[in-house]
Amino acid sequence: MTDPVIVDAGPALNFFSINAERLLIDAIGKIAVPETVAGEIKGKARQDPRFRVAADVWAKLERTAWLEVLSDDATPELAAAVQRISKVPMAERVTRAKDLGEIMVLGHAAVRAEGGTDVVVLIDDGRGAELAALESARLLRLQRLGRPVGSLSLMNTHAVLERAAGRRYLPDQRTMRQIYDRLRRCDDGLVDIKQTDLLSKRIWASS
Repeated sequence: MTDPVIVDAGPALNFFSINAERLLIDAIGKIAVPETVAGEIKGKARQDPRFRVAADVWAKLERTAWLEVLSDDATPELAAAVQRISKVPMAERVTRAKDLGEIMVLGHAAVRAEGGTDVVVLIDDGRGAELAALESARLLRLQRLGRPVGSLSLMNTHAVLERAAGRRYLPDQRTMRQIYDRLRRCDDGLVDIKQTDLLSKRIWASS
């Protein structure tokens, strides 16, 4: 069975808040979130009207096999991964909320990858993407040294939408525009769709 994609709070909130959880799951399969990220999703859903719908979607997914919540208990493996990625001991890092969700996503991904699994993470934040690239490169070096480790690959919202293009929940370019515009209302960091290739022939030629 394919390992679930480990998802950060930002993309989860965006897709959940526009009731596009089926699109997300159809594109990437089962999802997993660390307990820290689960807390961020629930907290922002309560605090920000843009994300209010996400609370209902979360409650529904919690009752299915499509969502897995990963324990953030400080096992030796997770503590070592968090310290390596953040340069701060885990006991100290968990007391600082800024970017904690991304750190925990990458920490869990690193533990699974070191156990031999090929892991995918879904992160939109630029700093999180940089940290993911560093961890991915570290695992590749270990592979070259003959260590039996897996890999870490990064996805973002653009990659999810590209993968979903032409499928059940994103059948045409008109729907792509509509979904993307709704996502942008939740996420100020998404550029105008005209600055992407999400409407290009490359994506839609085979759809």
